[in-house]
Amino acid sequence: MREQLAKLSRGHDLAKAFNYILKRWASFTLFLEDGRVCLSNNAAERGLRGIALGRKAWLFCGSDRGGRRAASMYSLIVTAKMNGIDPQAWLTDILACIAAHPAHRLDELLPWNWTPGSAEAVAA
Repeated sequence: MREQLAKLSRGHDLAKAFNYILKRWASFTLFLEDGRVCLSNNAAERGLRGIALGRKAWLFCGSDRGGRRAASMYSLIVTAKMNGIDPQAWLTDILACIAAHPAHRLDELLPWNWTPGSAEAVAA
């Protein structure tokens, strides 16, 4: 790729594309080193599709602070879905016991660490 780039003028569209990929080569090839990394971001885009479709309905969050809270909630809900967890069951479980849960162990309540009833068992 670098050899081909040397033959092209800087303003050529193909040269721009080569420069783009070469600057991001480590990120682009990460999936080859770590099997957990997906080649595409289709799952993330599917997760955000509902937010994009409801954008007009959620236009009025009341304030910037409300918008930030809504964004945090959407992120948590999509993360739960991407981990194969029912967001309503997860939120119901963790919200019931989060006040009594030790702050240094909040990571146990994240969707990828949660199992039904685990939040109640840990808080007890």
